[in-house]
Amino acid sequence: MWDERYGTQDYAYGTEPNDFLKARFRQIPRGRVLSLAEGEGRNAVFLARHGYRVTAVDTSRVGLDKAYRLAEENGVAIECVQADLAEFDPGENEWDGIISIFCPLPSAIRKSLYARLDKALKPGGVFLLEAYTPAQANNDTGGGKDTDTMQTAATLRQELAALRFVHLQELERPVIEGRYHTGRGRAGGGGKVEERWPHGLRHSLIPLQAQAFRSRGCHRRLPDHPRYRPAAPACV
Repeated sequence: MWDERYGTQDYAYGTEPNDFLKARFRQIPRGRVLSLAEGEGRNAVFLARHGYRVTAVDTSRVGLDKAYRLAEENGVAIECVQADLAEFDPGENEWDGIISIFCPLPSAIRKSLYARLDKALKPGGVFLLEAYTPAQANNDTGGGKDTDTMQTAATLRQELAALRFVHLQELERPVIEGRYHTGRGRAGGGGKVEERWPHGLRHSLIPLQAQAFRSRGCHRRLPDHPRYRPAAPACV
């Protein structure tokens, strides 16, 4: 499927970065970033242009070849790894940041992968995600109909329980990202979007956005005495 989707001269999701990533990327400490299901390279190249050392992982060799081409056109270098995320090992204490932008994985594979992300991040490392919510399955604007590959704020908290969330939101927002992500996203509970689009198109995309980080693991060992009361750690 993905080789076929990426097997055109143009870029299926455009060459500009995801809006949520563009707004939040500076929260990632400068260093190494892992991009899950990177596709054709738009997000990896954007981060590389801002000084990050990026490794892009995807199952599609066609997509990764285009990612290399896009990097070359932008005068930056990225590393690409062709791998199935069901088997991919992100390592331990490897990454200053991990991004997951519209990465639709079956829940069993996703949970297995997420269970490894806490240790894969360095202490203080940041995880950024934008994903479809199950409400997207009611639309005909991308993301498919399989709600098992979609997420809510509640399920994301459960699956990434080891990380600390500083932003977690299901929301409404316009999305203009190539041929397959163009429209308006709305949060659960939002009203129906009534808005005219070029050539009469009306789209509705319903995303979940998240920013979380791995705790630095600072703990105080307090003397065993009743006069001492627990105190907050000096750092997070």
